[in-house]
Amino acid sequence: MQLCRIGDELSTGDPIGAAGAATGLGGRGVRPAPYTGSVATTEYEAVPAVAGEDAQEHLGTVVMKFGGTSVADPEKLRGVAERLVAAREAGNRVVGVVSAMGQTTDELHALARQMSREPDRRELDMLVSVGERISCALVAMAIIDRGHRAESLTGSQAGIVTDTTHGKAKIVDVKGRRIHAALDNDKIVLVAGFQGVSTEYEVTTLGRGGSDLTAVALAAALGADRCEIYTDVEGVFTADPRIVPEARKLHAVSYDEMLEMAASGAKVLQLRSVEFARNHRVKLHVRSSFGDTDGTWVTEEDDRMLEKAMISGVTHALDETLYRVDGVGAARLFAELAAASVNVDTIVQTGSEVVFSAPDSDHADVTAVLERLGCSWSSRDDLGKVSVVGAGMKSHPGVAAKAFATLDELGIEPEIVTTSPIKIACHIAAGDVERAVRGLHGAFELDQRAAERAHA
Repeated sequence: MQLCRIGDELSTGDPIGAAGAATGLGGRGVRPAPYTGSVATTEYEAVPAVAGEDAQEHLGTVVMKFGGTSVADPEKLRGVAERLVAAREAGNRVVGVVSAMGQTTDELHALARQMSREPDRRELDMLVSVGERISCALVAMAIIDRGHRAESLTGSQAGIVTDTTHGKAKIVDVKGRRIHAALDNDKIVLVAGFQGVSTEYEVTTLGRGGSDLTAVALAAALGADRCEIYTDVEGVFTADPRIVPEARKLHAVSYDEMLEMAASGAKVLQLRSVEFARNHRVKLHVRSSFGDTDGTWVTEEDDRMLEKAMISGVTHALDETLYRVDGVGAARLFAELAAASVNVDTIVQTGSEVVFSAPDSDHADVTAVLERLGCSWSSRDDLGKVSVVGAGMKSHPGVAAKAFATLDELGIEPEIVTTSPIKIACHIAAGDVERAVRGLHGAFELDQRAAERAHA
């Protein structure tokens, strides 16, 4: 099936951009507009304000989030405790956010499926939220054994209020009074990531990578100096080092670049957490749990970023399904998908036909919506997405020409192309993704030292 490429065939109206903004889609889409040779506008989900109670009075606060292999076993949890204690002894007010140990969340999901083919979403949230609580309590115990005061809190105890959507809840408020009180009592505060309490007083979870969002939201509400995200990599790289061994660690990226990279396949940060950080100007520092070197700062764009390299990285994704839909209006289609909490990404409309992508994990929900609408549709799961991202694109012509020339030399024909002011994304055959990533990385000389954007 040949899907449409953005260009002269693109609808001249603006139904998708309007629908995406109105329905609160979890992802982002390309706004249809007449093709003029420039890039399209990217829409992002709006994020509600947080309650920054007395935030200006509490300086020197740092929020430190630990996830993945950082909390895989008791020994690593003790290492987390040591980092938190070191930050406190350095004079900071410290809040730690932890994920569940190892594969705990996956194991709990598997246990639920042994009980039910389709576990009730409320009960599933009750079940999977316990993983982070275990990690929290264990780290607090290790801190206390090191002679410091500590207090562990569930998401609800920490004042994280969400909407009523189970499994993919959105934060609507953060009430920081209890955390402030504990910090004022010289305690290191541990908060269970990935969870909150809904406006209906139910336990909710924030979706995959939700601990990142917990940390950023707390940093915004508490007026923290920075939010440190500790992971099993040293920072954000110009490409996945497993595919491109020559990839460079970036010293700094802008919020908008990180948003595009996260949305295009970079797994180092959850997309919603980056969006929250941008909207509330939370300075992020992505760094390794297993070393003390500086990682990557995610912050406001500055001229030094643009001067160093026009492209920040090449990202890829292999976990999206493309849908081709006809026979239903865009407004109704995306309203129904939003109601089902489907995270739509790419959107292209040509005439009455709409093409969009969504994570493979949302396939069952998308299928249910499309079947209910009674429209004509088909899907493809044999494509991957390769994206070239960089704020310098806005002031450097020729990026698209080089990208397409590189793919042409590799014999790779994109099935669909979408753009934003700082991104060019191509859906291509899944088997060609790694070749495309390596080729584009080399074409834009991202293996050179200048690509790191090193600056004070």
